[in-house]
Amino acid sequence: MSLALPFSRRRAAAALIATALLLPLAACGSDDSEKGSAADKSGKAATGAQLTVLAAASLTDVFKTAGAAYEKAHPGTRITFSFAGSQELAAQVGQGAPADALVTADTKTMDALGGETGTPTVIARNRLVIATGEGNPRGVRGLKDLADSDLKVVLAAPEVPVGRYSQKILDAQKITVKPVSQEPSVRAVLSKVELGEADAGLVYKTDAATATGKVDAVEIPDAQNAIAAYPAATLKTSKNPAAAEAFVKWLSSPEARKIFKDADFQQP
Repeated sequence: MSLALPFSRRRAAAALIATALLLPLAACGSDDSEKGSAADKSGKAATGAQLTVLAAASLTDVFKTAGAAYEKAHPGTRITFSFAGSQELAAQVGQGAPADALVTADTKTMDALGGETGTPTVIARNRLVIATGEGNPRGVRGLKDLADSDLKVVLAAPEVPVGRYSQKILDAQKITVKPVSQEPSVRAVLSKVELGEADAGLVYKTDAATATGKVDAVEIPDAQNAIAAYPAATLKTSKNPAAAEAFVKWLSSPEARKIFKDADFQQP
């Protein structure tokens, strides 16, 4: 007797076997698909953040390094910095400029914004030096020399943090300086000295360090100096509050502090 099945039954049996073999593969494919979907969703949640950070002009160089480090550690996050004098940044915040975080060069400017920001955290500190032309051709040795009427001195405007710090230390030493100009930011002061339009100017130590080979820095003794504090805070108008808070928190991390230290900033 032949054991061969009729063609129609053989075809049905083959279909059943094929279905049985494919079910485990389909199940595995479903798991992988779900895992891939979860990864995509997770990746999307962790990426795509576009942050705008308003930052004091004296942070220009160090924040470029810090921003690159943060983006590397947080794939997909992109940070755009807008640098200016702290007083200009505060005005932008007051006018509703779209931004996510703010870092100023003094606590006074930050505190004046009141309910516009989250709780500020000081992330770094700085000190002043006297910037002179390369080689210090006018022989400036200290603050008292800035009172020389033959010396072209440039300072930041009084409403600029570095301008207030400058006036504070000059007043403490009872030194009267008549600047040839008052600039809107510390970088503008540095530029005047670099270009030879001024013989000397008061700037942050870190700014003078960015112009090595173009200007000299005359140290100011601690007893005559002022220490600048840099508070950072999220802005309440941020469209990315969680991402903004994460970045501000990171600015106090060991990695960020090392970047600030390498740029000659003092620890908070």
